[in-house]
Amino acid sequence: MAVWLIRAGSHGEYEQKFLIESRVYVTWERLDVDLSKLPNQKALRDAMAVRYPDAKAKTIMNWASQVWPFAHEIKEGDLVVLPLKSQRAIQVGEIVGPYHFEPKGPEPFYHWLPVKWVFDPVPRAHFGKDLLYSFGAFMTICRITRNNAEARLEAMRKNGWKPEELAGGAAARDLVDEVTASTDLEELARDQIAQLISARFKGHELTRLVDAILRAQGYTTYLSPAGPDGGVDILAGAGPLGFGEPRLCVEVKSVESPTGREAVDKLLGAVTKFGATEGLFVAWGGFKGPVPKDMAASFFRVRLWTQNELLEELFEHYDQLDDDIKAELPLKRIWTVAAPEE
Repeated sequence: MAVWLIRAGSHGEYEQKFLIESRVYVTWERLDVDLSKLPNQKALRDAMAVRYPDAKAKTIMNWASQVWPFAHEIKEGDLVVLPLKSQRAIQVGEIVGPYHFEPKGPEPFYHWLPVKWVFDPVPRAHFGKDLLYSFGAFMTICRITRNNAEARLEAMRKNGWKPEELAGGAAARDLVDEVTASTDLEELARDQIAQLISARFKGHELTRLVDAILRAQGYTTYLSPAGPDGGVDILAGAGPLGFGEPRLCVEVKSVESPTGREAVDKLLGAVTKFGATEGLFVAWGGFKGPVPKDMAASFFRVRLWTQNELLEELFEHYDQLDDDIKAELPLKRIWTVAAPEE
């Protein structure tokens, strides 16, 4: 069994297509050539050179080294890891059939492999740091082999994708070696910040962090005390007294496991009960597969925050947070060289 990293576009733009259709695709545009009929990588490079005449030879070699395994090395039974952009989680699947070529596309979906997805995305925090570094490689398609990745993911699969347990601090191996120019440093920084939040804002403390972010946005809030909350963790209203609109009912779940539809429906009931105009559901562990799609019908009544949205709001309003929150969560902005997208 091999483990393959496959991305759903440069920015995750094809993520839902991959998940809904239970397929992984090669997402290079204009690559309308049957990969299975090419005798070697040189033939693929030649085909790419015709289709991408402005690309440098080194870039063509890089692209060909990623695309070639899709038809010639990935096998039935191999595992696929798909880092999600919609939430801070990894969707894992198993290849269940052979390579397919669709000569008519549509663009850019000429090449695909069937996959059986694990139903719920696996929170990034369940994986060792060294595996997350590998998942952060600036590659669209590549095999993950470092740090005994294949055996460790197989062990996680047998354990129901629960958090990985590594004896003797094994998850720290090769961290310095892994952080290279081919690694997404922004994603790694977000992982570090998420891990710090998990450690310092457990349980009701995460609700306190969300409350601080809402106040930094200009809301006046009521924070329910720890314990039973009567169906809502935070009440928030616009303006200095909180009497303006929007008026929010906010529910916060700090658990690592994904949240299902029933909990979101309960929040919608609380919106009516408390006379609010909208609801905000913050789920640190993300949401089960169909929940974001199902919530389209409630677009004007509820918003869903995963770790992604929570971190974005944290970064945007960090300077306006209370000093005690910033002391518990010390962050600073840095500049770094952006790796080219090739």
